Amino acid sequence: QVQLVESGGGLVQAGGSLRLSCTASGSIFRINSMGWYRQAPGKQREKVAGITSGGSLHYGDPVKGRFTISRDNAKRTVYLQMDSLKPEDTAVYYCNADIQERLYSLEYNYWGQGTQVTVSA
Repeated sequence: QVQLVESGGGLVQAGGSLRLSCTASGSIFRINSMGWYRQAPGKQREKVAGITSGGSLHYGDPVKGRFTISRDNAKRTVYLQMDSLKPEDTAVYYCNADIQERLYSLEYNYWGQGTQVTVSA
């Protein structure tokens, strides 16, 4: 069974930094796109950043220039370096990945359980 497990959330003051990690485990043949989403109370889930298996990057407008996504394919891990954090970045952050479990199987989309990031003013 494939699982995504996030870590690295916490409480930080405005202007500070946090680094989130998400590691995939289980029966995995290939991990394609990976990304981070967030959901603040009373708001819809939004995409923060994404990275393809080829290394192409995408960032949501609110985080451009402040957040950096990267991945280590050998470790099956995606990272989100968050700098210059603002109170409006407060949310539960979710890891997301498109994973193929076997050579000829379909690709499925998986979510982590979420990690809380709180930025105080």
